[in-house]
Amino acid sequence: MSFDDLRERMITEQIESRGVTDIKVLDAMRKVKRELYVSKEVANIAYSDTPLPIGSGQTISQPYIVARMTELLKVEKTNRVLEIGTGSGYQAAVLSHLASKVFSMERIRELRVQAQVNVEREGIKNVFIITGDGTIGLSQYAPFDRIIITAASPEIPKILLEELANNGIMIIPLGSISFQALVRVTKKDDQFFKEEFDSCTFVPLIGKYGFKI
Repeated sequence: MSFDDLRERMITEQIESRGVTDIKVLDAMRKVKRELYVSKEVANIAYSDTPLPIGSGQTISQPYIVARMTELLKVEKTNRVLEIGTGSGYQAAVLSHLASKVFSMERIRELRVQAQVNVEREGIKNVFIITGDGTIGLSQYAPFDRIIITAASPEIPKILLEELANNGIMIIPLGSISFQALVRVTKKDDQFFKEEFDSCTFVPLIGKYGFKI
């Protein structure tokens, strides 16, 4: 099967079948060539229903989790999004088709450099990738309408809550280092409302306000 065929099957069998129904999210997933965001050695299984290694001890999330987190984030076309944990750039690329601008932070320079190459290969112009500790935020571009953390955290970094705009939404995998739940935080009039969704397992969030390992 061609990559185009595999991508369509991924959407039908892995994402739609599990309840992700947002047409905008599904269309964004169709537009991003996942095979470009994994190493050549595993490109042939880029559309498998599993996380895949991308180097430096990090992984690209399984397609369903990417779609699920994106749907929960409720991105609108005028939104400015902050992503913590760029990885290979795949999640940022998906978000680029839904948002006005995507700012993405990656602590590992080698991954940031490769992610930049990846998004540029797809002609994406509204993703800006920065090397740094995502747990301390990105104050020079705050506030953000949406924030997505793609690594497991023991708690929600306070600074990121401060950088969330009023009526903004944050998605974060919250819990222990081995097991988490997707938590959505909505900010309204300086109050924060939390909702818990799927269980999940992410690599740990490392930084000043992440896991101490």
